[in-house]
Amino acid sequence: MIASLHSAEVDYPNRGRALGPIDLDIAPGERVALVGPSGCGKSTALRLLAGLEAPTRGSVRRAADRGETAVVFQAPTLAPWLDAAANVALPLELSGTHRGAARAAAIEALARVGLKDAANAKPCQLSGGMAMRVSLARALVVRPRLLLLDEPFAALDEITRRALADDVLALQDEFKPAMVFVTHSVEEAVYMAERVVVLSGAPGRMVGETRLAGAWPHPPGWRACPEFRHAVECISDQLAAGMGAAA
Repeated sequence: MIASLHSAEVDYPNRGRALGPIDLDIAPGERVALVGPSGCGKSTALRLLAGLEAPTRGSVRRAADRGETAVVFQAPTLAPWLDAAANVALPLELSGTHRGAARAAAIEALARVGLKDAANAKPCQLSGGMAMRVSLARALVVRPRLLLLDEPFAALDEITRRALADDVLALQDEFKPAMVFVTHSVEEAVYMAERVVVLSGAPGRMVGETRLAGAWPHPPGWRACPEFRHAVECISDQLAAGMGAAA
């Protein structure tokens, strides 16, 4: 396993239990989506997997060493005083890579997400979709073994988020990191994941798990195929049942 949660629970002061208990194993190269209602602890689970937070009870195991985990948040979190290439190069420079080599790697990473010509642009000059592509390039430039994405497309229009979903899948197919993707969209989860894990309302517990047969790259019109629609409806039913159980 590249990462796992075992009977993990998270409590917050003045709020009580936010997550768990939950058991979750992530295999190398696997694509996993976490779906659930707002406030159920999806992002908390992601922070546990990233090593950014410790469980109150239970345990987290991570095979990825320091520098081998990359996180993409809902907001691009780019340094406004740096251009796109410098933002992407930052994690390499912080790990000791020479500035020139880091920038060259950053420009190559930007090219892979379709932004080679935007290397010198500042964040304020980028659209929301472009800024998210820069954030993805920054995550992938370190060649992570574990890629964690926390609703990175939530603020984007439907056309842009679909294009970025395809880009992320293509990059994951190329570099083969394990990928855990948090989303509110069941359709997005079915499109991007090999396995969809459904959490109940807070505190989030696993109430459903679906393994998907659709291979990548998806055939044209796959979102309209009966297999896709059936998976969406089954997972939506799990989500509704989980919300009812928590009510």
